[in-house]
Parts: sequence; C-alpha cells; structure tokens
Amino acid sequence: MTLDALAARVANGQFREVILGTTPNVEGDATALVVAQRLEGLPVELTRLARGLTVGSSLEQANREMLVDAFAGRRKF
Repeated sequence: MTLDALAARVANGQFREVILGTTPNVEGDATALVVAQRLEGLPVELTRLARGLTVGSSLEQANREMLVDAFAGRRKF
C-alpha cells in the first residue's frame, strides 16, 4: 500500500487508529516520521509500538511475547 492510498482510506474515516510498527533503528524511525507527516491533520489517532526490541534489531527477530508487550505499551506518536 502506498502512503497516498493509506491517507485516502484514513481520510474516508475507515479507521480510528493507525499503529506504526517499524524496526527500531534510524530507517524505521525515518519511515515512521514520514508516515506521521503524511497523515497529519487527518481524523485518526496515530500511535507507535513500545520499544520492546533492542535498538538495531529487526521486527522479524521478535517473538510473540515481545510483540504483545510492544502492542500493549503503544503510545501516541
């Protein structure tokens, strides 16, 4: 999905929340920032997963418990 398609769906009111789940490194942080800027001003709560992984690791290396903790601890972006 492109950012334009995501923004169009959010603008139509189809979602109440967009949860950003990017790898906790420079590239992931930059991606989250770009998405947040693109969705700015739209009627949706933007949250981000808690940092349950060590910096520099990958989401693919996370186990179920880490992801559950990260989801439960998400916060506004």
